[in-house]
Amino acid sequence: MPAIARLRFLVTQTARKLFSMLPQKSRHNVYRSFVDCREPNKRLVLKIAETQEELEACFKLLHDAYVSSGFMTPDPSGMRVTIYHALPTTTTLCAKFDDQVVGTLSLIRESAIGFPLQRIFDLTAVREKEGQIAEVSALAVHPRFRRTGGTILFPLMKFMYEYCTTFFDTRHLVIAVNPRHIEMYESLLFFKRLTANVVENYDFVNGAPAVGATLDLKHAPETMRKAYAHKPNNRNLYRYFVETKLANIQIPHRRFFTTNDPVMTPQLIDHFFNRRTTVFADLSDRKKALLHLIYDLPEYRKVLPALPGNGVARQIRQHQRFSVKCPARLADSNPLAGGPIQVEVNEVSRYGFRARVAQQIPANVWLNATVQLGFNEVSRLTVQAVQETDMNNQHYCGFRIGEPDLVWRKFVTALYEGHTHTDLDQATRFLT
Repeated sequence: MPAIARLRFLVTQTARKLFSMLPQKSRHNVYRSFVDCREPNKRLVLKIAETQEELEACFKLLHDAYVSSGFMTPDPSGMRVTIYHALPTTTTLCAKFDDQVVGTLSLIRESAIGFPLQRIFDLTAVREKEGQIAEVSALAVHPRFRRTGGTILFPLMKFMYEYCTTFFDTRHLVIAVNPRHIEMYESLLFFKRLTANVVENYDFVNGAPAVGATLDLKHAPETMRKAYAHKPNNRNLYRYFVETKLANIQIPHRRFFTTNDPVMTPQLIDHFFNRRTTVFADLSDRKKALLHLIYDLPEYRKVLPALPGNGVARQIRQHQRFSVKCPARLADSNPLAGGPIQVEVNEVSRYGFRARVAQQIPANVWLNATVQLGFNEVSRLTVQAVQETDMNNQHYCGFRIGEPDLVWRKFVTALYEGHTHTDLDQATRFLT
């Protein structure tokens, strides 16, 4: 190593050691002093990655970042693609500068396949609170923007915050990050560690150490407001995340109150998970069966891995459900005590739905349900409570639909036929 390079290395190492010796509060204040959240360049666009070119650019950027950090060995495809990217409950966000992808992250909503980090971190405490959980994963920024004061990272994080709180029905974010980076998340965004211990071998990132943390988006704004109250605008992340509107963000268009923005067509799935990588071929039998449940349509079955012949598939629920967030009310032909019951429908199928309820629902009684499926679409159904369950400190009730009305039939048919958020809108235009 040349003398000058060695001197720089020693100076950097000494500075890091001295910094680590400061009290935590002082270290966090130093991190916040470096925040620079100015309005981004107009050439920057923040959007959902949805085309083959955008997704491939995201996966390549992620691959190169992970390989250089030692989080994965190089893949022949030059991409980092995981089974979670195949799921309709995962959304990949991207930042494009002059039409080149320069930043990406993925938001993984809970599904039958779960989260990557739940294999090593206990999420019991998070699940005990109300609200949906999403894991922030696959974060990468192009090397030429990594030392530019957060010109890509902060807009991308802002997009993530707005998307989660407005569109993704998410209250809790969870992350698994390298111990070197955890204090940035703690000091700037106020993530709290899931455990005081560092996991020394996290197989999802090639055995690198990891720290788990969570952020409650319901309480985060007030915490950030207090911390950044006296900061100037360009260092005030509360103002930036909560009050500022960025013209750079392309908000997804939705007609209905769905909670996901799936983009994986059969062609994209075949390209990324069969032809370019061996992700599907390397899956366990159970995950192969779960994929067939998630994509229970003929055109998808052609590109999914073959179902295992050992009975695993028969052990998994065989009817498809869709995630939504629709306000609804229940009423009896004879008025229920206290008036109509307000509920929130969060799963629908052809002949039933599941709703989050705040009180016990009368059993063996046919009720009139009014479900707000979208801004201008309302379904009126006759339903019967069939099963009540408790999950994540919330009470849920399943309902059987007697005879779906036309709006419900068209809505669920559109969900089956609308494989991506774009063609879902096209498939539902006939409802007007």
